[in-house]
Amino acid sequence: MNRAESRGRRRAGAALAMAGALALTVTACGDDGSVSGSEGDGKGKIVFWDNNGGERTEVWKEIIAAFEKKNPDIDVEYVGIPINDVQSKYDTAIQGGGDSLPDVGMVGTAYLANMVAQNALEPLTERVDDSPLGGKLVTGMRDSVSAAAGDGKKLYTVPTSANQGTLWWRTDLFEKAGLDSPVTSWDAFYKAADELTDKDSNKFGFTIRGGEGSVAQALDMMYAQSGIDSFWRGEKTTVNDPENVKALEKYVGLYKKATPSADLNNDFVKMVSQFDSGEIGMLQHNLGSYQDHVKAYGEENIDGAPLPPSEEGQPRTIVSNPVDGMGIFKKSDNKAAAWKFIEFATSREMNSKWNESAGAIPARSDAGDDAWIQKARPTKAALESLDDPKTKVVQLPYYLPDWNNISKADTEPNFQKVLLGKMTAKEFA
Repeated sequence: MNRAESRGRRRAGAALAMAGALALTVTACGDDGSVSGSEGDGKGKIVFWDNNGGERTEVWKEIIAAFEKKNPDIDVEYVGIPINDVQSKYDTAIQGGGDSLPDVGMVGTAYLANMVAQNALEPLTERVDDSPLGGKLVTGMRDSVSAAAGDGKKLYTVPTSANQGTLWWRTDLFEKAGLDSPVTSWDAFYKAADELTDKDSNKFGFTIRGGEGSVAQALDMMYAQSGIDSFWRGEKTTVNDPENVKALEKYVGLYKKATPSADLNNDFVKMVSQFDSGEIGMLQHNLGSYQDHVKAYGEENIDGAPLPPSEEGQPRTIVSNPVDGMGIFKKSDNKAAAWKFIEFATSREMNSKWNESAGAIPARSDAGDDAWIQKARPTKAALESLDDPKTKVVQLPYYLPDWNNISKADTEPNFQKVLLGKMTAKEFA
């Protein structure tokens, strides 16, 4: 282990220790939820919490029905939790002693470290490696789940799906302008942004995200262009590395030159709507908007791919996106049955079924040959890039308790200042 890795692990450990101390403080008056349950006999009832109830309820009910048919001695109680409430719901249950926690639940990387610090989740590394899942999980997703837990070693959830930053473009507009498709280099990207812009006709080559969520998109664009493959260099972040600053300057330089001025207040809904209105050539978002684009233009007129590598022949650099997964809670008295359910739900057939419904990237690398992925070119490209051992994934520090505040409320207003020329890219970074 080099010195930088050692310092990084100490930093992650310190973050977990801090979160753990906070957890102990709020639960000092009672059970801290860390008392282990039992394996059980692999039969009976288990409770499952879905962290996006409503949106994914129907597909989960289909998966549960298939599981119960195959395992008639196990009954799964489904509880759908609205996505905006799930973290507080988990925290409340943990702080109340843990008895109201489910046996198994969907746990995303955005709040995984907090739950690990509170000792609420069962380590799953050995179960995964000793099961048919061993060697079948997409490399980038497994690494992201391990990193998000804080120590970079153990799995506390089995990854099920992920999203990914995607560059979308109008193939019909590219063909009309004589531009190459797909977009495989940054030179091609900036050339297309310029040549597809005709301000007098209210046509623009790109739409930028200047409102809510702007910093996440900016980080995607910065690291992909710079090729810097780690968020940390020793004790300091690489966000303000000169190469990242240079990339940020080029990116924000598109504002009002190749984008509408109204982009200053774009959140993802406005940005996607604007792209799908018909007069913009390119958009950087994620796979979640794919069906919107297909509905607007048809599959033949839209394409998408991961952001280009920094230079031709170099590995692609991707900023980590939140990964969803399934975890077993330590308080469960039926961990054997909970694990059977996880194994079934993350089997190739079920994982593919769920992700086709959600429009996300399957965690099973062997799902890449399924018909729907072969048809959905952007999803296939995203899966291949995440499973490519040459791809460099910049792991954002989701384990830091203040990361969401730092990357959203604390910095989004400053990004708007950069777009308006009231702050330099270097000052912002």
